[in-house]
Amino acid sequence: MSGPNARGAAAAPARPPGPARGPLSAAGIAAEVAAGRVTAREVVREALARIAEADPSVRAFDSVWPARALEYAAAVDRAVGDGERLPLAGVPLGVKATQRLSAPSVARLVAAGCVPVGATATPGPGTPWQTWGMTDRGRTLNPLRPDLSPGGSSAGSAAAVAAGMVPLATGSDGAGSVRIPAAWCAVLGLKPTGGLLPLPGSPPGRPRRSVPGPLARTATDTAACFAALTGTSASAPGPPERPLRTAWSATLGCADTRQPVAATARAFLDELARTGAVAPRPAAVRLPDAADCWRTLRARRPPGTAAGPEGGTAAGPAAAAAADRTGAELAAELDRVFAAVDLLATPTTPNPPHGHHGPGEDMSVALTWAFNITGHPAISLPAGRTGAGEPVGLQLVAAHGREAELLAVAAAAETVPGPH
Repeated sequence: MSGPNARGAAAAPARPPGPARGPLSAAGIAAEVAAGRVTAREVVREALARIAEADPSVRAFDSVWPARALEYAAAVDRAVGDGERLPLAGVPLGVKATQRLSAPSVARLVAAGCVPVGATATPGPGTPWQTWGMTDRGRTLNPLRPDLSPGGSSAGSAAAVAAGMVPLATGSDGAGSVRIPAAWCAVLGLKPTGGLLPLPGSPPGRPRRSVPGPLARTATDTAACFAALTGTSASAPGPPERPLRTAWSATLGCADTRQPVAATARAFLDELARTGAVAPRPAAVRLPDAADCWRTLRARRPPGTAAGPEGGTAAGPAAAAAADRTGAELAAELDRVFAAVDLLATPTTPNPPHGHHGPGEDMSVALTWAFNITGHPAISLPAGRTGAGEPVGLQLVAAHGREAELLAVAAAAETVPGPH
């Protein structure tokens, strides 16, 4: 299913007659549209109305595309009417502002029936820290706690999903930029195996530090989005068939994790254990500090090429050699870990969400960026809140290509009582 060419945005349409349906799941929307009980255009009009109502106080969207979205929705309705089976038919999609509609990951979601409704906020230029979002109306606010940052750099995507404006949004994760906002906005954020998904200018299968990944509210929606991204079929994930052996580490041997954050994440892991999804076990996990290695890889580029959008300068031989050694040490330690267990569990961030003044000395990426270097898939699940009301995520990491295990535990997490 192909969409129209990009056009300038028009004013948001009025709310359709009658009461609007609530923010349905992506799977629920696709089922309704496929069955002909609702049209994609009706779904998109309602999503645009929710955005018009909620976004002034959240600022999740950098721009909204009403006219373009309704044209995409009309194309979905024509395709469904012609008998085409679209796994995400009519699902409103927030698109991270740094991603183009022509990007392979976004194009695959559109081909599956998603309707892009707007560009979600990112930090923008002018700051060395990326755990926030900015629009021309001001900073993106956390729907759970407006005084706190939503995280970043996929800030608007997480905020839009958490606020119920869209059921799915795209992100990209180069150091935790999907997982961190997922944790702080209490939604699901999946970082797939490095090299699994296509990126512009990257040969298929080549490991990549930064990868696209979805943000969603349910395991089923996350799985459906992942299937569309990978070109595979999807069924609603169920809990694991057996308890997955899970190593717990609050610090990975290198992070300064705050006790309330660690306690909240560990308590949720223990709740997951009571569902039979995981079997926590003692394990000494000590990863080398990934900071210098990550920064060197960020700056590395082939000889003769210009600096990419991330900027940075090419690393010298000594720094490059040190980064290679650290990368090898990280891979070797994780090979040892996954030879003994199925999953590695940590808090998603070592610190709670910071305020809009910035993170200060906190390194919010200290528990996430190692897995961008090694390419291991990881997911952040909502794990509850600290005693001070700060959202916390539980990060689960699996061996390469084992996203199904992460999604199975995410499905089990939905059976745990209480708000997460």
